[in-house]
Amino acid sequence: MRNYIALLRGINVGGHRKVSMQELRTLLSKSGLENVQTYIQSGNILFQSHIDDKTALENKIQNLILTHFGFEVPVLVLLRSELEIIFNNCPFSDDKKESSYFVILSNIPNKNLIKTTSEKTYPDDDYKILNNCIYLFCSKGYGKSKFNLNYFEKKLDVNATARNCKTIVKLLSLSNI
Repeated sequence: MRNYIALLRGINVGGHRKVSMQELRTLLSKSGLENVQTYIQSGNILFQSHIDDKTALENKIQNLILTHFGFEVPVLVLLRSELEIIFNNCPFSDDKKESSYFVILSNIPNKNLIKTTSEKTYPDDDYKILNNCIYLFCSKGYGKSKFNLNYFEKKLDVNATARNCKTIVKLLSLSNI
């Protein structure tokens, strides 16, 4: 049995693509996933499974949501150990890390795309692309950042979802079974 964390993108934001966490937990539990938990309303799911194929789990969760709720949601599934590596690899100082966002990517982008994307900078935003994560520090706050997920997804040809440091820490804590 492996510990997984699924991150859903773009649910329960601004009244769109509403997903009840209780309903989602029940749906996923009935589908065979075990010890399903959710954390806050933004689509953080912790679960256990005997399935070793993360892509199969992503597709399973995505199809269950489509069938049950009627809309498609991008899903990223990580092993707990992978999320821990992402957290520990943050290149920023501890102060900056605590205020950073972790933009988790569906895969490691092409090196040429990383190089081209990294050329774009703004004075109030600092970011580093390492493996399958963009570590993003926005000195004036994420809401005022010139960067957004759509920019990185388009430029890097990946799917992405962002979580703040506090959420990452909580997910690691909750998944430490």
